[in-house]
Amino acid sequence: MSAPDSTTNEFKLEDVPDELVSAVKFGPSSSQFLLSSSWDGSVRLYDVINNTKRLQYNHDAPVLDCCFQDQLHSWSGDLTGELKTFDFNGYEHKTVGSHDSAIKCVEYCPELHSVITGGWDRALKMWDTRAYNSPHTHLVPEKVYTMAVCGDRLIVGTAGRRILIYDLRQMNYVQQLRESSLKYQTRCIRSFPNKQGFVVSSIEGRVAVEYLDPSYEVQKKKYAFKCHRVKDPNGVEYIYPVNCIAFHNVYNTFATGGSDGYVNLWDGFNKKRLVQLHRYPTHISALAFSPDGSLIAVASSFIYESEWKEAPPATISIRTVTDQETKPK
Repeated sequence: MSAPDSTTNEFKLEDVPDELVSAVKFGPSSSQFLLSSSWDGSVRLYDVINNTKRLQYNHDAPVLDCCFQDQLHSWSGDLTGELKTFDFNGYEHKTVGSHDSAIKCVEYCPELHSVITGGWDRALKMWDTRAYNSPHTHLVPEKVYTMAVCGDRLIVGTAGRRILIYDLRQMNYVQQLRESSLKYQTRCIRSFPNKQGFVVSSIEGRVAVEYLDPSYEVQKKKYAFKCHRVKDPNGVEYIYPVNCIAFHNVYNTFATGGSDGYVNLWDGFNKKRLVQLHRYPTHISALAFSPDGSLIAVASSFIYESEWKEAPPATISIRTVTDQETKPK
């Protein structure tokens, strides 16, 4: 494993939210634009190359997730259940619809021209981006905590440590219903770019690598490991939630961000940590790789789950990553 490194190959974005950054997402085909959502109610579009904020629109409540539809449109969902879309060219946003409770996840599926939202009202809704007034709604057993689109499949992590796998073309039944192999509450799920599987993290410093193929031979390969644990000088180990996961689209390696303030990069197939980045000022709340894998966006912002303290200001750092840090060994 490489030694922790300096910060000369990264910079902080200007004009970031004052409160918890709930998501960062790069544009689908360019490393230039980054979308962020925040508990301050804002959704911001940054030009990463020029370190400028291009535009901002606001919800009336904390925004829990956002996504690009394409280079010109974004979608975002908030704590009251309101879903908005924004046209970057026309500088206008409109309310598309709503959930009965908070919208926790917003994902775009290019294959189906659909935005999928998951909420604390136990609903999954599919919004056709060409005519979005009547979404298809499907109920799940518990609150939706995290979601990932994997080609034409949807992987949903809910309360109660359930993981549901759907075929997005046939949402009237659950293709696979699993219990997470991690013993504690699910925090994040992201899928491998090669569509073979997914990674799930928990609040208890663990990550599991899972495979979609339900056959015995493939399922034998799944495994879990400990991470984001820090020992103090007295040997006491502190265990931190693993809040976010981001995949490198080229190499199928992935990054994890924890409440310990660290970002780790992993080679999931060879079960190795590639590198640990320097410690950030507070919890890692969101991560994203650029489409070409040359950059990683790291949001460091205080998550109100530990004791109250004077929290450092939120930051969004843009870091250039090398093949040495991201390529399987």
